[in-house]
Amino acid sequence: MLRTLTQRHTAEPQLDPLLPGYSFNTHLVAGLTPIDKESYLDFFIHRPEGMKGYIINYTLKGEGIILEGNTSHPCRADDLWLFSPEAVHHYGRHPDAACWHHQWVYFRPRAYWREWLKWPSLMAHTGFYRPQEEDGEIYSTLFAQIIETVSLGGLYSEMLAMNLLEQLLIRRQQSVTDPLQRQLDPRIHAACQYMNEHLSDNQLEISDVAESVCLSASRLSHLFRQHLGVSVLKWREDQRINQAKLLLSTSQLSIAAIGSSVGFDDQLYFSRVFRKCTGSSPSEFRVNRSHQLLSKEEGQRSLRWPS
Repeated sequence: MLRTLTQRHTAEPQLDPLLPGYSFNTHLVAGLTPIDKESYLDFFIHRPEGMKGYIINYTLKGEGIILEGNTSHPCRADDLWLFSPEAVHHYGRHPDAACWHHQWVYFRPRAYWREWLKWPSLMAHTGFYRPQEEDGEIYSTLFAQIIETVSLGGLYSEMLAMNLLEQLLIRRQQSVTDPLQRQLDPRIHAACQYMNEHLSDNQLEISDVAESVCLSASRLSHLFRQHLGVSVLKWREDQRINQAKLLLSTSQLSIAAIGSSVGFDDQLYFSRVFRKCTGSSPSEFRVNRSHQLLSKEEGQRSLRWPS
């Protein structure tokens, strides 16, 4: 009989991220889950409402299984699975396998990672990638470095771990991109990162961004349109709105506080720009998102676990 444990909030906070009840109230946490048959970790995880962030799962050895309604998907050595915040989590050790050892990292992405998180899906809101055999060790090593860096703690451990995770995502993106496709100018990438780190600064000018990458404002604007097809200001606006959508979906911050955190000190102006980009106001978006999560949770209550 396979056990299933559903993540619940209890009076006593769960401090072990390998066990149900851990809050994942952080920007990044990572670990290795060594599931052996009939061990204390040998149960199915069930999170019908998804999570606030993303999880990437990398199988080291053995085999896991992901269940989706009446269908199932195996997790074999070197497989990478990406669970988005909307994905239902319903997985565990394959009943025919002696073990399932997998590395994982939970994270809330930087705004400019959006394109790197669009993986081909084998199931709803869950991406899949199987690297070339010779590349498997690269991903395993990056996961191990992320896990070790997080475990060290300290002021900069999360920032270093996020940079290692960014390397992992870039390597995967590079491997699936046509090698003949024009490479993104590193100055454009640096400019994007600079703007992402200053989303709350509503005084930031194009000239400031250009200076950070040693370009003139006109040259930066030209390269931006050439490589990304949009203006610098439009790209920055999109990142602000994407970050606002994430905060509206995953936090209880007020709309004014969220607007301020992404560079809109005027709440009315923030609402106007948000509606222009999404078709709804921030408050309407938050309510609709809450209803979607509630409907998903109610729809998953009828799931039955394998025995």
